[in-house]
Amino acid sequence: MVTVVLLGVAFLSVFLGATPASAKTKVALKTYTQPFQNNTTSLSGQSVEMSTYFIKMDYWDVKKATLNLNYQVSQLSSRQLSDITVSLGGVKFASFRPNKQTGLQTKTIKIPLRLLSGENELKISGQILNRAGKRDYRLTQTPANWLTVDNRSAVNFQYALKAPTKNIDAFYDHFSGPDTIVNRDAYIVVPNQANNAELAASMYALTGESRVITTENQQIPVVQMSNADGRAADYQLVMAEYQHLPARFQKLFKRADLRNTSQIKRYDAKGKHYLVVTATTGTLLEKAARFVANSELMKESKHPTETITAGTQTFTSTLNYDGKYQLTTEADRITGANHQERSYFVSLPVDRNNADGSTISIHLRYARNLDFKNSLATVYINDTPIGSKRLSAARADNDTLTVALPKGMALGNSFTVRVALDLPMSNTAGTQDNTHTPWASIEPTSVARVKSAPGNDLLFSNYPNLFLKNSTYDDIAVVRPQTMTSTDYQTLTNIFNLIGNYAENNRGTIKFYDQQPSKHVMADANVIAFGTPKQNQLIHHLNRHLYFKYNDTEARFLSNEKLSIEQQYGQTIGSAQLLRSPYNRKKGLLVVTGARANGTYLASTQINYQRNIAQYKGDAIIVDPDNNHDDFRFKKNKLIDTSLNTKQEVSRHSQELLYLGIALMVIVVVTVALLLLLWKHGSLRRRRKETTHHE
Repeated sequence: MVTVVLLGVAFLSVFLGATPASAKTKVALKTYTQPFQNNTTSLSGQSVEMSTYFIKMDYWDVKKATLNLNYQVSQLSSRQLSDITVSLGGVKFASFRPNKQTGLQTKTIKIPLRLLSGENELKISGQILNRAGKRDYRLTQTPANWLTVDNRSAVNFQYALKAPTKNIDAFYDHFSGPDTIVNRDAYIVVPNQANNAELAASMYALTGESRVITTENQQIPVVQMSNADGRAADYQLVMAEYQHLPARFQKLFKRADLRNTSQIKRYDAKGKHYLVVTATTGTLLEKAARFVANSELMKESKHPTETITAGTQTFTSTLNYDGKYQLTTEADRITGANHQERSYFVSLPVDRNNADGSTISIHLRYARNLDFKNSLATVYINDTPIGSKRLSAARADNDTLTVALPKGMALGNSFTVRVALDLPMSNTAGTQDNTHTPWASIEPTSVARVKSAPGNDLLFSNYPNLFLKNSTYDDIAVVRPQTMTSTDYQTLTNIFNLIGNYAENNRGTIKFYDQQPSKHVMADANVIAFGTPKQNQLIHHLNRHLYFKYNDTEARFLSNEKLSIEQQYGQTIGSAQLLRSPYNRKKGLLVVTGARANGTYLASTQINYQRNIAQYKGDAIIVDPDNNHDDFRFKKNKLIDTSLNTKQEVSRHSQELLYLGIALMVIVVVTVALLLLLWKHGSLRRRRKETTHHE
């Protein structure tokens, strides 16, 4: 009996214990919300359409995807006739009519999982009609027909996370993933007292990551091994010379294998995923870091260990800049009557700006059933119309609209080309038939031809251009505090996150110095100095050159002609300043500083993301702990190299000088001809007089 009872208890225990165990095996779903990449967009016309893009990571097992669409339509629109349709990858999956409210509306739409791929194009299209009637299709298009899609629209994913494999490429996918970065689960970890080579290696890795990650307002922090957040992260990229690695990482490597090589090795422990990068010398460690900074190589490394030698090719492949940009890689077909638009983003290499003489060429094909008296193609640059052309039946199969950018039009390093097409039907007096819907196609031969010149302004509007050349680091020398605090690492991460956004390849050099570099280095390199003047000897020596200077004890900033600074306030603020280098008048020098380490960090928060630096046009920034920030312009001559601008001016006006020279030659020839004629005429008159006199 006792035996039976014991068996029964054991059975019951096993049975009851099975419930928690099965509950544990149930995978908890994660969520990630991916906002639209577009800014808030307003579309006008009866027929409107816009596109946006979002990504789905390969390591997501997506259970549910939802579109949260925030939009607003014209207050005059008819809710019975207006409609909005959503499609993914060209497949329509949802249509709805706007509600009868006038303000911002939200529509939640479930996205069919079968339509999802890695990269997804989401289109929002519809017709916004202003009044009902028997002849709605004849309503004239006006600016009052509009749809605004708010940039707070987003796609939300619910998914199970697939664990990374033991291979390098799997770790890299997870480590670079937007959800990993937003959740602060990816860190680059270096020794507590990292040397200059280890810091340089970590910056190569950081800039390589910030070049490819899709999160605009997040970054991968570089931290010391003692940092609690770094130790808690699920994905850690550990970068250190072998002798500085903790013992648990050292045992992964054979010292003999690192004699003339560096290695990258995968490692998992206690639910954490590591990628350990090491070498016995700083030079080889930096070589391995360039490998990590190359996304192509990392994605191709489908094995747990990678060995890099001095001869390993680690440089990032880049397309040669030739001034011609293809607007679309495949025919962009537009379907629907009346007003239609497409937008294309053009990005110049960051170290160059547009010059006069640029053109946009749009190659079109379109239907023949248009009302060609009212059909029109218009090109806009950043919402400024620069040219239009009437469409015609004779050119329907092969039409081109080429427009020149207005002389002196500033584009910056990136701009948007918008193509607007008005496609009214020829049979507007009759009922519309979808089988004859007008269409147009913007062909892949459509290009922007941008004449450009190197950026030459020593202002934050040109930052970080002056530290880049040919889309890579232009011999950057970083002068750091001798002893780095955790706050200094935050500052360093901020500075190089933005530089990485713009650096398109990893061929350039970054060198760190914990002492003031030699005059030769200071004259030849592009210098970045950060820290307090007490931490950083170079900043101490540069004080008399700063726009915002320190007092004698270097405890606070002093007032100047641009800003009055209260004593205690001056101890808390931070400043970023772009100086003309006193060591080379043709180079700039960035100083990121504060009387305290936190002030230095505050200054770095203004130069870490594109959206932040875009606010500033001067050469000095001041920011306080309450996030009040201002920029100031001190230098009168903003040019880095005045001789470069002289050459550009000569080149720009060479054609005008040629024409002027030809005109002068013509004037000289005409003048000589007239003088010869006058001389000849005078000679003839003298001869006649002589003849008459003799007679």
